[in-house]
Amino acid sequence: MTTTTVTVTGMTCGHCAASVREEISEITGVTNVDVDVASGTVTIDSVAPVDAAAIQAAVEEAGYHLAG
Repeated sequence: MTTTTVTVTGMTCGHCAASVREEISEITGVTNVDVDVASGTVTIDSVAPVDAAAIQAAVEEAGYHLAG
């Protein structure tokens, strides 16, 4: 089990969190996605390390951006 934490900018509500959670959940190997709208923190649990480019693409597909 691997845990990856990223920060997403632009989320303001539960719908935002659901969109990000849905897109990241579609990445192969992801088992759980926890989104904290207030801090922008997204914690991703997966069976193996998740490619950073895949996370970025999923976040952008949801309409948001990774911080930093």
